[in-house]
Amino acid sequence: MKKSLGPGTTIYTHPVLIVGTYCADGKPNIMAASWGGICCSKPPCVAVSMRKATLSYGNIRATGAFTINIPSESQVIAADYAGMASGRDADKFKAAGLNPVRSELVNAPCVSEFPFTLECRLIKEIEIGLHTQFIGEILDMKADEDVLGPEGQPMIEKVRPFVYASGGDGAYFGVGRRLGRAFSAGKELMK
Repeated sequence: MKKSLGPGTTIYTHPVLIVGTYCADGKPNIMAASWGGICCSKPPCVAVSMRKATLSYGNIRATGAFTINIPSESQVIAADYAGMASGRDADKFKAAGLNPVRSELVNAPCVSEFPFTLECRLIKEIEIGLHTQFIGEILDMKADEDVLGPEGQPMIEKVRPFVYASGGDGAYFGVGRRLGRAFSAGKELMK
């Protein structure tokens, strides 16, 4: 029998997304966000939710752009720091030993050291309550060549992203082993 736990934000799992923005003075900023993911395939879009109190919230509203940067397991310390410190008080790029690279398509920085980046133009924002969801059209995806597979797309086992589990002790976990191929594993149940 299942026990009722009441309303909450536990769902397994949340991606660790590093949102890149520029401040009003042009200073690059990053923040970690786990309330997000792909939300549309045509046009390709990603959504990320954040509180109004964050510096990134104001930056996205002012510039109409952001990047989503995917760190590897080896970069968990820098990613966690990006979610703990405020860009109002610290240069998070410098403190984490990361380098900003200006996007060629949107007014937002990419994280040079992270293997995979989405460059996004803000197309919609939705106030939900404590959080506002920003929906960005993905204008381009950029990936380090060494994480690409034979078909030219990033491979999860090469990117080695990690996830946040909000239940329990709120920990980060690496992505596990391959379980099957999507839209294929269930074919045996098709009639």
